[in-house]
Amino acid sequence: MKVVIAPDSFKDSLSALGVAQTIAKGWQKVFPDAETLICPMADGGEGTIEAVLEVCEGEWREKTVMGPLGKPVQARWGWLEKQKIAIIEMAQASGIQLVPTSERDACQSTTFGTGQLILDALDAGAKDIILTVGGSATNDGGTGLLSALGAVLLDANQQVLPTGGLALKNLSKIDLTHFDSRIQHTQFLLAADVTNPLCGPNGASYIFGPQKGASPAQVELLDQALTHFADVSAELLGFDKRDEAGSGAAGGLGFAAKSYLNADFKAGVEVVAELNQLASKISNADWAITGEGKFDQQTLSGKTVFGVSRVAKMQNIPVIVIAGTLGEGYQALYEHGVTAAFSLTNGPITLEYACEHAAQLIYERTIDIARLIKFNQNHD
Repeated sequence: MKVVIAPDSFKDSLSALGVAQTIAKGWQKVFPDAETLICPMADGGEGTIEAVLEVCEGEWREKTVMGPLGKPVQARWGWLEKQKIAIIEMAQASGIQLVPTSERDACQSTTFGTGQLILDALDAGAKDIILTVGGSATNDGGTGLLSALGAVLLDANQQVLPTGGLALKNLSKIDLTHFDSRIQHTQFLLAADVTNPLCGPNGASYIFGPQKGASPAQVELLDQALTHFADVSAELLGFDKRDEAGSGAAGGLGFAAKSYLNADFKAGVEVVAELNQLASKISNADWAITGEGKFDQQTLSGKTVFGVSRVAKMQNIPVIVIAGTLGEGYQALYEHGVTAAFSLTNGPITLEYACEHAAQLIYERTIDIARLIKFNQNHD
């Protein structure tokens, strides 16, 4: 029996590797001779670099950069030396978790630190740079990132604009004279599960601005500022990507990456699946086991379980989902390759208890599932 174990992390409790190892241990308790292949997964959000480095034998790099509100932060990025691939998680440099709730400021926050990580990767000799863009604190259209790479944003008086999205209303000119020339020889890939455009009611400011501290009035002003930035960019570049899927990701960083870095756009889970060679690992498997903290209808929007199930479905491999909780509408995933889903909890328990005892709960649930399969095999 061959089983491929490809879960996401369980937030606030276990990494994807920790979940996979625990499932493997439970499975081997019932099937000691089974071939269990571990393949930690992620969807482009928190934990993505860790999942890839674990499988691809990469290494962490570290750099002090400018945080979202200008204070220095220690940020890490992933490096695959053999392939010359850098994986940059913008949340490390420009993430919302770096800013206390009371200090969140969508008008002033900057992606400059993410640009500094790109410079570090270019200095290391990166030929490919993967940008994972979940969990940002920013709404600056990626202009901080562009500034770090040498772009100069000027107002009508030829003064350099201050950082942040709101200042873009005064943008008059973008000077690319000193924009880093290595960028044109580097392949960029934007990994995200956000498909929103840059502007408008479904754009970066209206949909994500409020959680980053923007009031309704500020949301409107930020949307106008990003619209103006897109107008100036279209005039400069001769094309306009504001309405493309993913341009609104990370407060508009998606737009800057597509427009100025010529980045391709792909669902985060697809990027991780390719790097971790999930399709070839899952080939000829008897079962695929995946999982996440909460499994519900939102999973359809491109989360790990959805991505793993699609890969497995293409090869007709049955998929078991082990989740912290089964939420509303999870049954919709049965149409996309999921065979059966199981929750960790048998009865009412607190979230704190579930997080603290996640490993034991996952281990026990895996044994339950494996015993059921073993019984069926013995009575076929």
